[in-house]
Amino acid sequence: MTTTRRTQQQRRDQAASALLNAAAELVVEQGVRALTLARVSERAGYSRGLVTHHFGSKQALLERLAHATQAGFVPGLDGLPPGLDRLLRLIDGYVGALGRAGVAHRAFLLLWAEAATAPELAPIFRERDEAFRADLREDVAAGLADGTIRADVVPDEAAIAIVGQLRGIGLQRLLDPEAVDTERLRHSVTEQWRRALARA
Repeated sequence: MTTTRRTQQQRRDQAASALLNAAAELVVEQGVRALTLARVSERAGYSRGLVTHHFGSKQALLERLAHATQAGFVPGLDGLPPGLDRLLRLIDGYVGALGRAGVAHRAFLLLWAEAATAPELAPIFRERDEAFRADLREDVAAGLADGTIRADVVPDEAAIAIVGQLRGIGLQRLLDPEAVDTERLRHSVTEQWRRALARA
């Protein structure tokens, strides 16, 4: 029986993934202020030097964590053209995914909430929110252009409202999972946005 040896890149990727997962677990369990490179390395079972080699600083680690946890939260959207249909699928998928959110996505929401009072987090999450709003604005602009979205909808205002609602539902789910039934809620929230945006 032969075993395939992992390449150096595969070992680096595996270590980085384990370190990010350890960081997410620590954020969920103890909050960002308790997060240190030493604790991340201990949790992941690697040396402190490897954590420093991969990220260099706590700030860089938090930036990577924010990017990694937000990416791919709603699968299945990549092949869809921008517009109202994609926007509504994103809303539906996002609320549904909150019910299945793993430790990484819970860490993202906790870090996002803490960014309001943590100067080291604020720039990271301003950038993440702006990227999210930009995607939403693109969908609204495309819907305006093809006539599926009402002409009086302002893309930036709609994007701000959608991000606020989705993140707010996520935080409520973290605080009281039993009170926030995401499977039921996803349909009503999506329908609210359909009625708010769609041209009659």
